[in-house]
Amino acid sequence: MLPWFIMECRLALMCTVSVALGWCVASRASAQSPSPLGGIWSLNRTLSEFPREIGFDIVLQDVGDTEGQDSTGGRGRRGSRGGGSSRTNSSNPRRESYQDGQRMRILVGEVREPTTRLTIVDTPSAVTITNELGQSRRLNPTGRQDSIEVENIPITVTTRRDGDRLVVLYHVEQDRDVRWTYSASANPTRLTAEATLIERGKEGDKATRIYEPGLSSPAPVVSERQAPPASGGQSPASTGQAPGSAAQPPRETFDQKPGAEFAGLKNVGLLVEDLGPEARACGLRQDAIEDALAKRLAAGGLIVRKNSDEDTYVYVNIITTSVANGACVSRYDAFLYTHATSKLAYHERPVLVQVSLMHRGGIGASAAAVHSASVTGGLAAYVDLFVSQIRDANK
Repeated sequence: MLPWFIMECRLALMCTVSVALGWCVASRASAQSPSPLGGIWSLNRTLSEFPREIGFDIVLQDVGDTEGQDSTGGRGRRGSRGGGSSRTNSSNPRRESYQDGQRMRILVGEVREPTTRLTIVDTPSAVTITNELGQSRRLNPTGRQDSIEVENIPITVTTRRDGDRLVVLYHVEQDRDVRWTYSASANPTRLTAEATLIERGKEGDKATRIYEPGLSSPAPVVSERQAPPASGGQSPASTGQAPGSAAQPPRETFDQKPGAEFAGLKNVGLLVEDLGPEARACGLRQDAIEDALAKRLAAGGLIVRKNSDEDTYVYVNIITTSVANGACVSRYDAFLYTHATSKLAYHERPVLVQVSLMHRGGIGASAAAVHSASVTGGLAAYVDLFVSQIRDANK
């Protein structure tokens, strides 16, 4: 056997010759070719699908279970089919923990309200996906179960590669999963993210999002039409100026940093919509909900104006119904609204419009004795998310 130092010299010589011939370099470059999924992607809402209703089937808990939590990922059905109907399973009720409910809120909420921008860093050992708020998620494409934390909630996830596609399976709770499949096309260059809700091994509702490469660049907003030249003035053509030169109003720029829309926000209003008789019969109280949410906003450092929809405010809407076995079902939504002037395509001058900065919503089904606490807890979690993003933007 050759001494070790001779073997190392031979290996070094072979590497030198290989580099000189070029095939060693080519092999290394091939092994490190960029992933088609990597890059910055912006949501194309025109090409994407936005189903009216998406969620798991509602399985009502036994009304005798006074400690049950509600699910925020069920469908809000009003006689529609949509892939599955609501049903009651009192013989084997689903007992959902607090963390199950939070996973449902997070994972189904991501399907309903997709991120508008994705930054993907794809390496052989890990894939890191970052949204427009700067929140990152590191996934290991090993095909084995991993545990990640989102909003301090542990989530079991399995990530694998299927050719050039990336398949990510999030475990929500027993018999319920959310699967995301990411794939890229070359002509045209696009990223497709397909979300599928899986219940008891069967595929349910789906939503497909299409992303374009790079940062989205909307057309500039012009506050006024360009005034016509004064009498006797010369047009740009007569002065030899090219269109779009200094004679044209300058294009407006805007802050593209994640969370820029929350920078400087210190005061918010809070408006809880009047509750119906069925909501009150299920124990919901408008003033109690308003007080609970106002405390969460104030704890986040915001100045709160109750019963106010002026300027920027949190708007809460709850619709409740009762079912035959005495359980209560509520659809509840929280919006963060503001007002701004905008130039609309069909209007000559800018107008005042209402803008939704954030929205979260869900459906809860539980016994009347705990329904108020469940709904209030779900809304409080949404408000905490609003506060967290506002705080991050103002650091």
